[in-house]
Amino acid sequence: MKITDIKDPSFLKDLSINELNDLALDIRQFLINSVSKTGGHLASNLGVVELTIALHYVFNSPVDKIFFDVGHQCYTHKLLTGRANEFSTLRQYDGISGFEKRRESEHDVWEAGHSSTSLSAALGMAIARDLNGEDYAIVPVIGDGAIASGMAMEALNSIGSEQKKLIIIFNDNNMSISKNVGAMAKGFARLRSAKSYNSLKSNVKNVLKKNELGKLMYSGMKSVKDAIKESVIDKGIFGEFNLEYMGPVDGHNITDLIRVLNVAKEHDGPVVIHAITQKGHGYAPCEKDLDGNWHGVGPFNVDTGLPLKQTPLGFKKWSSIISDTLVELAEHDPKILCLTPAMVNGSALEPFFAKFPYRSFDCGIAEEHALTFAAGLAISGYRPFISIYSSFLQRGYDQINHDIARMDLPVVIGIDRAGLVGEDGETHHGVFDIGILRPIPNMILSQPKDAKEARDLLYTAFNQSHPFAIRYPRGEVQENMTAFNEIEIGSWTVFNETPNTKAYILTYGEDVDKCIDKVTVNQLDIAVVNCRFFKPLDEAFIQHLAEKNLPVFIYETDMLAGGLSSAIFEYCNDANLQIHSKRYGIRDHYVGQGATNLLKKDQFIDLNYVLDDILKELE
Repeated sequence: MKITDIKDPSFLKDLSINELNDLALDIRQFLINSVSKTGGHLASNLGVVELTIALHYVFNSPVDKIFFDVGHQCYTHKLLTGRANEFSTLRQYDGISGFEKRRESEHDVWEAGHSSTSLSAALGMAIARDLNGEDYAIVPVIGDGAIASGMAMEALNSIGSEQKKLIIIFNDNNMSISKNVGAMAKGFARLRSAKSYNSLKSNVKNVLKKNELGKLMYSGMKSVKDAIKESVIDKGIFGEFNLEYMGPVDGHNITDLIRVLNVAKEHDGPVVIHAITQKGHGYAPCEKDLDGNWHGVGPFNVDTGLPLKQTPLGFKKWSSIISDTLVELAEHDPKILCLTPAMVNGSALEPFFAKFPYRSFDCGIAEEHALTFAAGLAISGYRPFISIYSSFLQRGYDQINHDIARMDLPVVIGIDRAGLVGEDGETHHGVFDIGILRPIPNMILSQPKDAKEARDLLYTAFNQSHPFAIRYPRGEVQENMTAFNEIEIGSWTVFNETPNTKAYILTYGEDVDKCIDKVTVNQLDIAVVNCRFFKPLDEAFIQHLAEKNLPVFIYETDMLAGGLSSAIFEYCNDANLQIHSKRYGIRDHYVGQGATNLLKKDQFIDLNYVLDDILKELE
């Protein structure tokens, strides 16, 4: 059967082991070829091909609930549930998602773009199943990076207490995006190398049950069996949570996977199947990658593994500008430290970690811990910088509020991937952080318009004594590594203001220079204001706008609720000021996936549309 002919997973049950192995090879090649054109999460999906086939062979989706923590490991699942013909639209505007999406298929029973939610969801499903008197399997797949997160630990604790029938697939590849760190990772390494208790028990049972005396001996060996179990595995991590453990099993051996899954189906209670897999399995460039470069990729050449799109000469990623500046500042200030929740590669922090290994801390997938860890460093006289993706920052809201801002500690937070991020869609767009952070007392929140301002804001952040957040987008920016200048906190700057100015555009980030270019090229009498601080606001300039009594257009590419315009309106209301304004931004809904330029058009925040609308307003 061609992969594009697959309608649902039921056909798997008619295949032999050899045919299942052939299917795995075909799927792996299909994924490599398809993702090379669209981009996507490649290495993680290549690692779970056989595991996903075995799951759908043993269980009956969608009656049985099979789902993946994070969701970026679901590509084989999508193929086996009839979506191969749509793979050319993967992560594209109006196409299929790179994650599980309930609206796409009845086989997608959960959706998540962030890690460590699957076990809590699975327990909820299991209790609901039992309350309804139903009978089906619930099979969450979670990795060794995600399972070390606090939320997953809380769920394991509850699962061990409730003892509901659950089959947890522990997908262990010793990687999250990049290599896992911490004591949990070391504990999992011991499990990988331990002789499986289940194999030992099976061998003893097979030998003794060959005759009547052996059967009698085996039935009376409970204390011995318990002792073996206690010494071999139950002192490990899962045993402490009162969970039955099976493994480790080769996650690329379909025969072994089917055997252990069938045994787990008969177990009454929660069981963990420990599957050892290799991230990027079957594609050499992925297999060799230890830094996470093949976790999420753009289009690439299959033969060479090289990306089709190169960073333009003279440009760098925004995250690299921040990282390089951090290194430069840290060379002169030994109190500057760097923390990240498992995003060393994603946030381009490798240079700092290489140059200052004793001042660098990868906390694993643990945003809450990382932020309070930073607070502990700051209260002890150090100057921590912590880089977190905007869409992950929301997980640490309480820690920023309670542990950092409430004590007014000088933690510098780099909010990476701020704004619309494109193809990863609604779970990853970094459009909520302004509204999240702006209400918090003592917080300073900013965004640079270019690389020079990014460097100056970071320099400013380390030369003051309050919590200071700098948001910056995904993508590249023209390099500018000139000397540092401290920026007055709360200050805005205005461009193109003349005695003939007819209106003001207030915006921030990369859109400042884009607006300046537009009004300059079109010779418009419109001033552009760089609102680089969301908090505090430039109150003096807002008063200046009110005195001018000219139209004000507030252009945002994040959520309007809680954003720049909200802040301005609140201040004007409290100060009894009036400005004639219109605002552009994302309304009260989630934004889907697609190229950023298409999403901006869809949300009516494309700059060409905004400028045309402004000109109509000024007619």
